[in-house]
Formats: sequence, structure tokens, C-alpha cells
Amino acid sequence: MTRESAGEPGADDGDSVVYDLAAECTAEDLEEDRPYLAEINGIVDYGVFVDLSDSVSGLVHESVLDGTYAVGDELVVELETVRDNGDMAFEPVDIEEYTLQNVGHDYALTGTNRLESNVGDQIHLEGEVVQVKQTAGPTIFHVADEYGVVPCAAFEEAGVRAYPKVEIGDVVRITGTPEYREDSVQIEVDGLSKLEGDDAEETRQRLEESLETRAQPHDVEPLIDWPAFEKLRPNLERVAKLLRRTVLEGRPIRVRHHADGDGMCAAVPVQIALERFIADVHEDEDAPRHLIKRLPAKAPFYEMEDATRDLNFALEDREKHGQQLPLLLMLDNGSTAEDVPAYETLARYDIPIAVVDHHHPDPEAVEDLLDAHVNPYLHDEDYRITTGMLCVELARMIYPDLTEELRHVPAVAGLSDRSKADAMDDYLELAAEEGYDEERLQDLSEALDYAAFWLRYNSGDQLIQDLLHVANGDEGRHRELVSFFADRARDEVDEQLEAAMSHLEHEDLDNGAHLYRIDVENYAHRFTYPAPGKTTGEIHDRKIEETGDPVITVGYGPDFAVLRSDGVRLDIPNMVSELEEEIPGGGVSGGGHLVVGSIKFVKGKREDVIDALVEKMEDAEIDEALSSAAPIDD
Repeated sequence: MTRESAGEPGADDGDSVVYDLAAECTAEDLEEDRPYLAEINGIVDYGVFVDLSDSVSGLVHESVLDGTYAVGDELVVELETVRDNGDMAFEPVDIEEYTLQNVGHDYALTGTNRLESNVGDQIHLEGEVVQVKQTAGPTIFHVADEYGVVPCAAFEEAGVRAYPKVEIGDVVRITGTPEYREDSVQIEVDGLSKLEGDDAEETRQRLEESLETRAQPHDVEPLIDWPAFEKLRPNLERVAKLLRRTVLEGRPIRVRHHADGDGMCAAVPVQIALERFIADVHEDEDAPRHLIKRLPAKAPFYEMEDATRDLNFALEDREKHGQQLPLLLMLDNGSTAEDVPAYETLARYDIPIAVVDHHHPDPEAVEDLLDAHVNPYLHDEDYRITTGMLCVELARMIYPDLTEELRHVPAVAGLSDRSKADAMDDYLELAAEEGYDEERLQDLSEALDYAAFWLRYNSGDQLIQDLLHVANGDEGRHRELVSFFADRARDEVDEQLEAAMSHLEHEDLDNGAHLYRIDVENYAHRFTYPAPGKTTGEIHDRKIEETGDPVITVGYGPDFAVLRSDGVRLDIPNMVSELEEEIPGGGVSGGGHLVVGSIKFVKGKREDVIDALVEKMEDAEIDEALSSAAPIDD
């Protein structure tokens, strides 16, 4: 006999044609009264079992057999009958000379959007492997197609890797049966093959076209009419597209944010938006819990401690759970040269980084390390556009159904960072429509700050959502919790300032500003609320109210200083740069907003640094329109 490729006619010499099913063929590819090549896979008293493909097999009864057979022998058969339970019976066909014609499977693909309607039925699916997790039982391949991501369970021996040559990034064709596993749909794999050549290219192109369309952010109208925001909107849409695409690709996302009111007002809406989008995309109900993590950061930049910890966890998740390395989203943080060492660490592993921030940036230092960067300073705006305001719009671009839950959040962000933006009146009015008057918003801001201090490095997801009253939380609990935390915060601030105010040093600068200094290391309670930055800010606010004049306040410790200024045109990032050059061996670093910031230095150079700071403050121009718009970054 001779073999011919699938679809070619039989030989011209009149030989009979016998059809050879491809491994992926199913019972749907069988036709009656047509001979097929089978292989014997088992022998019993009542006949022999034969395989026609990986999923097509049946029995040839001993009553229709002549001669003796062995496992592995080939036999030409025809379909005799299909019983009610799906079992197939075959009978032998007596053909001595024949031409073999291959039969490929004509795939009718089922997308992940139609799995529930096909539960219990065999389906075919093509997509890209985005995660491979080995369990104590099956190997779980998470496969993304044009519609979503589904877990596919492939069984070998318990704990043994199935299809070991298939890796993340491969395009595959899966034959299997969707089944419910708890409350999620999972495909039980009958066959899995890696696509190559034109088949792979065609599938990749189809997936990419779909991905590009589905990643597009939603076109939502901003909550308020604000021309300054429109400058940043295109960049924010690019971040939204990047995040949506990351979810569609099955890649985890790690959100790092400054641990203060504005930082949480930025990160929590984005976290919830991503969780809900992930739930829509992934069949695995646990996917939102595994693929999005919110991580507060105490420092006003991405510390190496945080970066190495994040990287280590990401590498462990890749090893243990077969995840891709994550995208890092920096919120209310991440725009300065101090972030560069941490970013360069992640760059060694090709981890993408996006930043949404409103601190004074150093674009020359960070731009080449970022995949996206949104900052009002890059568009001739400033810190009055807070990160929380931006990220509420970002969350709506990702998942617009959140809008009604977030209408009060920009006002909380603005009050937390003491924004003097023209838009604040509109945001306050918007919040009032939702039942949040300014007193309630101030309490919420205080409560967030208080919770952030005690949570330290813990995200406190449910607690913070209850405080912010998002994600459909209980309103009664929200009000009680906010009131309790806000009262505790104010009481502890009063207790701190009662001890500290008598140790405050005052002098009148030559430019007409008041300078107040306090050693917060020795004259304020340590390791309790409020922290040194908050303590300095509260002292500063009371002196502004008391004097009505331009005021600078410095709270310092052995190796740090926090600064607040109202009515004085400081440029703290520039001052830090100058001090780095002017004080050799001082180890000076820091930054923040123009009139709000923090500085670090070596302990032995404290006096030199503080004296140099005072000289620069005396030379600063008085501008009573300027105010410190944000709390100190502790």
C-alpha cells in the first residue's frame, strides 16, 4: 500500500482507499460505511479493543474476527454501531490492497465565552498558555483565547507534569470537556498539542487582533469638567490600556502606593477595577486574589528593600505557581531619581513598570526605565492634581461600572493632600451629592491616615475599603469606623503636640517668614501616631492659623528632616540637589513636592545640613499664594 497526504484522492490504479484519522480527530469525524485504519490496544475473551485516534476507540467483537491478533497490530474496520452510552462497536473490513488517506480534524473552535453552554460536551479551544501550575494531581494550563482565560487540567500520574514540552507563551490547541469545579468552569483535557508554523502564526495574529481591541480603555467622561485634567487624559488612557492588556495576557499586577490618604484613594479604586476586570476575563474564581496585590510603601520613593522583596515574591510565584513575572504599577510615588536603583533591579528581569504620580519628577532619570508615566508636572501642571483624582478616572477607564461607588473619592484625595486646585469645589459638590459633607470627608481623611500608620506594610484590603466606603461596603459600619478612627487620630495628635510644642524653636528669617524647628527625635513620642512627618505638619498648620504669615516648619531627627512651607517659594528637590554638592560626605538625599518634602543625611552632618537649609530658606522668595498642598512623606 501507499500513503498519501490528507485530502488527496486515492491512487489512480483503482486500489481501495482506507482512511487514517489524525490523533486529534473525534467521533464527529467518523462516517458510516467508510473503512478506517485502527490499531489494536487490548485483547479480551470477547474481542479486541482498537484505537482510531486519541479519542476514538471501540470494540471489535470476537464473533466477527478470524485469526489471531496481538496488541499493536493494524486492522481495517468500519463503524458498526454507537450504543446509547456512547460506546462504539466496529467490524473488520476485508481489504488486501488499499491506499491510505490521512484525515485531519476539522476544528469547530469553542471560545471561553461559550464554555458554560458546553459543559459536559467535548470542545476544541485554541489560545496562548499564560500560566502552568503543577499540582499534587493534574497540571493546570491557563490558556487565553480571544474571550478570556480558562484553566485546563491535564492528568498524568499524580504530581507528574503533563505535556512537559509546552511552556508559557506557546500557542496550543486543546481538546477537552468543560466541567464545573466548585463555582468555576475548568476544561478536563483529552488532548493538547502545540501549534507550529502557519497554524501558530494564524492563531497568534487572531489573538493579537482581539487583544488590541479588548485592551482599549473605556471612553468615559471625567467626573467633572476640568481643563487641567484633559492635558493628562491621553497618558492616563495609555496606562489604562496597558493594565487591561496585562489582565488579558494573564500577567499578575503589583500595585505599590504611598501609604497615606491620597495614595490609598489612588490605589484602592484601581485595585477594585482590576479585580472586577480580572473576574470577567478569567474562569478561575480565585484569579482576582492571585493576580492583583496592593502593597503600601512608607517611603516617598521605591526603596530597594521593597523592590527586592517584590522581586523575590515574584520569582517564587513563578517557580511555585507557574505565573508570569508581574507588571509593577507605582501610584503616588515613583517619579524621582531615588527610584532608579529599584527600577534597574526589576529591569534585569524585564518587569514592566508604570507610574502615576504627582510629586515633582525627574523625568531624565526615570523615563527610560518606565513603560508609562503620568505626572501633572510633565504637562505644566503641579501637585494640586492629586494622584487619587487621577486614579479614580483611571479606574473608571478600566471598569466604568465602578463610577457610582467612587464619586466621593476624589474629594477625599484632595483633602488628604490639601489640594488647592480650582477643581476642589466641584469635587466637594460631587461628594455632597453622595451624602459626604466636608466634615465627613475630613473625618474620612483623618481615619485613612490613622489606619495607614497602624497597618504599616499591610494593605488592610477590607478595612480600607470599609473606611473609603467602596466595593458596596456596609454604610453603618463605615460611619462608625470613620468616626472612631478620626477621633482617635485627633486625640493622639493633641497628646503629641501637648508634649512637643513647648520645645519648638522660633526665629524670624530675613525674608519675613517665620521659621519653626523641633527635634522630633527627642521632643515627640516615638513609635506611635502621629509619625514625625505628621507631627511636623500638625505643628505647621497650627502656626499658620496662629500667625497668618508665611511659615516654614522643620522637624528633624538624627539623620532626617521633614519640611513644610506656606507662603515661601521653596524648591525642595532643587535644594536637595544643591546640598548633595555643597556638603561632601553628607549623604544627602530626598525630595517630594516643591514646598513639602523630606531629606535624609548622615547623622554626623546633621548640623551642617540644617544650617545650610536655613540659609536657603532665608534666600527664598515670599509668595503668599503658595501653600503646602500635601502631608509630609514620612
